[in-house]
Amino acid sequence: MPNHTYKNSLFFVFSIVAFMSCKNPSAEKKAAIVEIPKHDLLKEQPQDMATPEGMVWVAGKTFVQGAKQGDEFAMPREQPAHEVTVDGFFIDVTEVTNKQFSAFVDATDYMTVAERPIDWEEMKKELPEGTPKPADSVLQPGSLIFNKNLNMVANMNNYTQWWTWKIGANWKHPEGPNSSIDGKDDYPVVHIAYEDAIAYCKWANRRLPTEAEWESAAQGKDTKGIYTWGNDPAQLNASANTWQGTFPVKNESTDGFALIAPVKSYPPNSIGVYDMLGNVWELTSDWFNVESYKQLDTSKPLINPKGADQTYNPANPYAKEHVIKGGSFLCHASYCASFRISARMGTSWDSGSDHSGFRTVATVEMLRE
Repeated sequence: MPNHTYKNSLFFVFSIVAFMSCKNPSAEKKAAIVEIPKHDLLKEQPQDMATPEGMVWVAGKTFVQGAKQGDEFAMPREQPAHEVTVDGFFIDVTEVTNKQFSAFVDATDYMTVAERPIDWEEMKKELPEGTPKPADSVLQPGSLIFNKNLNMVANMNNYTQWWTWKIGANWKHPEGPNSSIDGKDDYPVVHIAYEDAIAYCKWANRRLPTEAEWESAAQGKDTKGIYTWGNDPAQLNASANTWQGTFPVKNESTDGFALIAPVKSYPPNSIGVYDMLGNVWELTSDWFNVESYKQLDTSKPLINPKGADQTYNPANPYAKEHVIKGGSFLCHASYCASFRISARMGTSWDSGSDHSGFRTVATVEMLRE
């Protein structure tokens, strides 16, 4: 994140330290001066700066990040809740769409990770030592897609039952070689790996949000909401594209969409941002570390936090994972319940799927460079 150029004022905290002497039983008091920076919060949008097309200003504020009080679905990796301060910034009002990503590809001839030939020598670095090389017929470009023809599952802990590696699946062919995005300009682009999102951001003079920025935008004008619309779970089906029925074998689609939906199909939050819960997971710049919240030093203000220094996920120890936020059209209360602002999962930096995408942010500093 760019460093702030605003002047920080300093205030002083005086503490009295007592030292006991063997020769003199009386305490000698000394004043220790500790300098603590006072952050000059960027709250309001600068008057001389226009809002970039397709974006909205997120006012700077202090809010509660992580699991909120009363959230029955909160996971250990979302705890403990902690107060953070985030400066104001601009964020896309929707997830990056097929139309927007197409413009980027047309301008740069960029090829996404899912379209490139697979380099086994690179891939095996992310796998346990000694993993045998699959057949060349398997090592073909592709991506993960949801198996919507599943009739039953033997064990809900085995998610491989509802995920399929589909050769030829990529952003242009989201369900495989015989599918296309024709007529789907306003759908979120999917099958996007971290590297792909970063390439788009560089072209567009944008960047991925930090997890804290993402939560700030999702909160809108609120500071402690479980959902983007507040704390009422009864509004879920009307407010977000998620799974209804029995996951993963029966989707009743009572919210109007069986799988992915066009952007802006549901109401925006209080500042005009759409689809931050449900539809597709969204990439952030933070490393995914299941212990990161427990390791925070909350004795000092957490200002514009950037997340963990390194990735850590015992369930996927060989992968380098980034935090994804917001859940997707596959989220259901019986499984992941990730249709909440604090929900966080990890995704390997070198892969995507048909239910993950991204949106971008821009800061005042970026736009003035």
